[in-house]
Amino acid sequence: MSFIVVTSTMKDMSSRDRLLALGVVFLWGLNFVAIHLALEHFPPLFLAALRFAVMALPVIAFVRFPKVRLKWFLLYVAGFGTVQFICLFLAMDLGMPAGLASLVLQTSAPFTVVLGVLFLRERMTLLQVLGLLVAVAGMGVIAWDRATGSGIGAAALIPIGLTVLGGLSWAIGNIGGRLAQPDDSFRMTLWMAVVAGPPLYVVSLIVEGPTAGIDALMTIGTETGLRALGGLIYLAVLGTLVGAGLWTLLLSRNDASRVSPMSLLVPVVGISASFVFLDEVPTVGEIIGATVVVVGCAVGVMARPRSRPRVRPTPVPQATGPEPVTGPDRGGRADGETAPRPAARSACP
Repeated sequence: MSFIVVTSTMKDMSSRDRLLALGVVFLWGLNFVAIHLALEHFPPLFLAALRFAVMALPVIAFVRFPKVRLKWFLLYVAGFGTVQFICLFLAMDLGMPAGLASLVLQTSAPFTVVLGVLFLRERMTLLQVLGLLVAVAGMGVIAWDRATGSGIGAAALIPIGLTVLGGLSWAIGNIGGRLAQPDDSFRMTLWMAVVAGPPLYVVSLIVEGPTAGIDALMTIGTETGLRALGGLIYLAVLGTLVGAGLWTLLLSRNDASRVSPMSLLVPVVGISASFVFLDEVPTVGEIIGATVVVVGCAVGVMARPRSRPRVRPTPVPQATGPEPVTGPDRGGRADGETAPRPAARSACP
């Protein structure tokens, strides 16, 4: 895992970080297909708990807890690991299409940018703002096309609302992960999975009952059960370990306002994957909207950050030559002797 060691100190995203972000986008775009398959067999809240439970024991046994600011780590766990997936899995279980879910969840990007400006004192360039607005407009085109063309309309208000809440929770988790300042982002992600699991299981017991998850596990050998098992493995390993680990790493060494817009590309992958694997055929409006998202995201991420004003150091007066001493000074020098020049002061503060 040496390739994820933090080596960049540049404020702008490096080419490697952009490639890593695109890799996360691809993995998370496929996440929604995996969730769809898993929800055909598992109850939604139990599935949310199970995706973390399969990682808990190995992490506890073999991974040391990272050095981290605890209160911000818990905010990261609650936002990114618990509330987000409660909202998302419930929404998809209530009928939110996988492709549309991949779109609406990306409200996390503008939420993260706004929260980064408010709480992290990050600054945005005009191009970043314009790029973000263009990308959000592209999301709006896709959402409007889906809502009117598929006929889901008002019937999807609750699933869409839950998915938006999931996006807000993801954004709050992004801020918590950045403020946590872990010594190892990957280990923090692993322990997030451990800590987020029990609250999810408690909510599952309360809402779905104690037997719902057990019944699903007892029939795991069926056709739908095996597909759900494949989706679960993808969610746990590629979606969480690899995807969330790299995302947390990128947030730890780049401004949130620079990383989060990359997630706006997830719907492009999600809608395409839903077409390939779930027969969700994209419309002309969705294709146009996805293109607008790509353009806006590219503008927002590639824009150079606004340079902060630099305070010039006060120039140190330099003597043009030795000053003659006209009389005895405190050092006892007589007439004609020269006073030594003052030691040079560093221009750095």
